[in-house]
Amino acid sequence: MKLMTDESMTIKVSKGDIVRVDYDAYIVENGMLFDTTSTDKAKEADIYNENLTYRALPLLVGGGRVFPGLDEALEGVEIGVKSTVEIPPEKAAGPRDPKLLENIALREFLRQEIRPEIGMEVNIHNRTGTVVTVTNRMVRVDFNRRFAGAVLKYDFTVLDKIEGDENKVLAICEMDYGTNEGFRAVVDGDKVVLYLPDVCKYDQKWLMSKYKIVADLREVFGAVTVELVEEYLKKEEKSATEEATAEVTEEATEEVTDEKAPEEL
Repeated sequence: MKLMTDESMTIKVSKGDIVRVDYDAYIVENGMLFDTTSTDKAKEADIYNENLTYRALPLLVGGGRVFPGLDEALEGVEIGVKSTVEIPPEKAAGPRDPKLLENIALREFLRQEIRPEIGMEVNIHNRTGTVVTVTNRMVRVDFNRRFAGAVLKYDFTVLDKIEGDENKVLAICEMDYGTNEGFRAVVDGDKVVLYLPDVCKYDQKWLMSKYKIVADLREVFGAVTVELVEEYLKKEEKSATEEATAEVTEEATEEVTDEKAPEEL
């Protein structure tokens, strides 16, 4: 793995830090940009997705949320200094396995009302792959992980390091749930209390995200107790003498324990 910087580095970032990172990611072989935090560069490369928000991303250094090669490269860089790392396949998406290129009868796709096209990502036989070729009878599908066998290059800059316990909790929410809007956090010794916005009460994504959040909170703060608090506001019928006490707040508190979390956490 080759790491190059615009100037000599001073160690600033350590494993376990939560940082915000800007980056542009390329496939070295053809120079194609495949991921970026910049709206303008995404549009220039024709990879812009209107469903995504392009901004510097919060990352837990060493948390395993990015390719291992990038995770390693983040450690020791100086905040504000642009760096470049080239990541070999074994520290990116892994080696390419030719046995994962398979021919599947076209009729299998038509049964699922799928019209396969080259480059399309498909789910067939409970496996996800990319269509490589299509004939009048067969479809060749690559079930290798995306970018398997490719050397990747990241141009990245660590913009800042998150400081303050409550700010770290909110950054973890943004990292694992996609947003921290509406969340409030209180850290008191070995206890973290996270007050949830209304959207968490009915969002299916939250059901899985909360376990990631709990795992990362314990990675950062140690063996803490985590409480997730839902607030319910109920408006009662008002009378002339009850104007000042018309709104009652009830709190429902859920304590997340090791037993409730999935095994991988």
